[in-house]
Amino acid sequence: MPAATHPPLDPSVLPPYVLALRERLGYLPESQIERVLRAYEVGAHAHEGQARKSGEPYITHPVAVAGILAELGMDAETIIAAILHDTLEDTELSRSALASEFGETVAELVDGVTKLDKMKFGSRQEADAESFRKMLLAMARDLRVILIKLSDRLHNMRTLGAKDAPSRRRIARETLEIYAPIAQRLGMNKIKAELQDLGFRALYPDRYRVISERIRAALGNRREAMGKIEEALSARLAADQLPARVVGRIKSPWSIYSKMHSEHKSFAQLMDVYGFRVVVDSAMSCYMALGVVHALYKPVDRRFKDFIAIPKANGYQSLHTVLLGPFGAPIEVQVRTAEMDSVAESGVAAHWAYKTDSGPANSAQARAREWLSSLADSSVHTASSAEFIENVKIDLFPDEVYLFTPRGDILALPRNATALDFAYAVHTDVGDHAVAARVDKKLLPLRTRLESGQLVEIITAPSAVPNPAWLEVVVTGKARTAIRQYLKHLQHEDAVDFGHRMLDRALDALGSSLEVIPPTVLDRFLHESKFKRLEELLSDIALGNRMPDQVASQLVATRGRRSHEASALVHPAEKIRITGAERGVLSFANCCHPLPGDEIIGYLSSGKGIVVHRAECPNVVELRKSPERCVGIEWDRDVQGDYRAELRIEVINRPGVLATIAAAIAAADSNIENVEYVERDLAAATLLFTIEVRNRKHLADVMRRVRRTGVVSGVYRYPL
Repeated sequence: MPAATHPPLDPSVLPPYVLALRERLGYLPESQIERVLRAYEVGAHAHEGQARKSGEPYITHPVAVAGILAELGMDAETIIAAILHDTLEDTELSRSALASEFGETVAELVDGVTKLDKMKFGSRQEADAESFRKMLLAMARDLRVILIKLSDRLHNMRTLGAKDAPSRRRIARETLEIYAPIAQRLGMNKIKAELQDLGFRALYPDRYRVISERIRAALGNRREAMGKIEEALSARLAADQLPARVVGRIKSPWSIYSKMHSEHKSFAQLMDVYGFRVVVDSAMSCYMALGVVHALYKPVDRRFKDFIAIPKANGYQSLHTVLLGPFGAPIEVQVRTAEMDSVAESGVAAHWAYKTDSGPANSAQARAREWLSSLADSSVHTASSAEFIENVKIDLFPDEVYLFTPRGDILALPRNATALDFAYAVHTDVGDHAVAARVDKKLLPLRTRLESGQLVEIITAPSAVPNPAWLEVVVTGKARTAIRQYLKHLQHEDAVDFGHRMLDRALDALGSSLEVIPPTVLDRFLHESKFKRLEELLSDIALGNRMPDQVASQLVATRGRRSHEASALVHPAEKIRITGAERGVLSFANCCHPLPGDEIIGYLSSGKGIVVHRAECPNVVELRKSPERCVGIEWDRDVQGDYRAELRIEVINRPGVLATIAAAIAAADSNIENVEYVERDLAAATLLFTIEVRNRKHLADVMRRVRRTGVVSGVYRYPL
């Protein structure tokens, strides 16, 4: 039934909290306000008999959420969806009923916000992660979903006192770790600041109380000084005929606490700063005002930032400068236009009610859509919700570096981002084939951390591919997801190939082969083992989750032949040859560092695949107690890649000895990964070098060169 057929609600029967909402909606046409009041009527009826922990009628919560959105000036559909946002989850109201009365857009918004409590999950964390993932994907379709969710969280935080202590801590931690950073990423600084302070108060009540009291005391002592600085700034701007509004800024308890914690500063150091915001009428006036304040007080060198020319990733624009003030304390000044100020406070919500679908979005909205689009893309390639959340958290860094591409485009990346992160930010294909970077025309490795203002060019090679070590280098979610995606694909291909060779070898020992097993027998075995395809079984064997001998015995027995018990170590079958390129399913033991040329043995480790050990490794004695997990392997003639080895070097302790040995190792074309002193006294020292070599012959060459230096008394492969 269309909303227009319902008579307008009589204001005299509306509760005070609904009348307050109606007043806030004065910016909307009367017809849309009536639709909002109809939504209240439907919501109140649906939630009838339900109460909050505080004892208030449940409908007071969604109406309060709608009130927060009305303060942001949101459109009628968002306000209606906010009033009805809990109906699908907590009431009998159906999605089709919502869509028929209020339209498909409102139903989509409500569905996007609705949590997944009705689904079955392995754990609370898994449910929360999947719920959050769904919300983020709904955000990618319509930004208004997250605005409703943030407003919902803000009201829940304001009324958190009714919850028990463990629930308060859990919700507060989640707010600080996820929701406040999302508000910041979307440029909604006002909501972010309140979420942080409410979260801080709930999680650490004593710390919050102490810091709040100290802020109040400090402000009381400084009120006169702040008034004088504000008066001087206003007078100087007026004298230069620059209309401006000057406002003093006060740090919040959370920002003080987090800076004390991260920057190791005292409360006095952080509070010994005066903050002001100067709001002018145009971007050109911002730069003129900057000149005026620099003429009044001397600027501090290297403390100026231009976020107007290069906006932050969330669309934030402002000029930041630090001045030497008259009272011996620095003055932080932000200069911006009224429009920039609105976007800084409300972010993606700024001017929403006045923006048509065809009209241009503000800078925060455009950048948020770009970010959400990359999140949606990341979600497609990430199977685990928990892993997706981890990637999103990585992307919510508050500090960014701004970098230039060779074409002059600007990319914003999180603090501590590397050249490899930059490569993946340009394009996944660029990241996958990256080999090095030119940073400000200097050739540097991909692990290089980048700084704002650098010009970065990525050098690629068709043969280059991601490797597991890259996961330790990158910090962005996009790079991490792309690398994991490639490695999973590589691991699957390697595992299928290796599993095939292992099963063939086990069947050969029983006088059979995969080719002679009837398809019906194989299909029945796969069905009973809950595999859809043979590739899944082969991969499971290679990853150590199933023993090839047991699978072979079952297949042969099912075929009606006698099964033989035999272990991988005594099978007469040929050993499996490895080239070292099977890194997706092979790993090399750190206890003995096997090299091409060594006699080796494989051990099937559940979930990890085959761990390769040297045959003389002391741990092999223990491994042989599980013969079904031991795999006969040997090196192929054509071996690829570099392998880790350790050298124990006994030296005469004198200046320059370390540099001499390092030079000898480098001259042998080997890379040094790590050096540590094992023993040291005045006369002698024992060093442990971790190096990369191609094979045993290469290692012997390195050891020969080290012995020839004349500064060593012994060189041994470690462990012996």
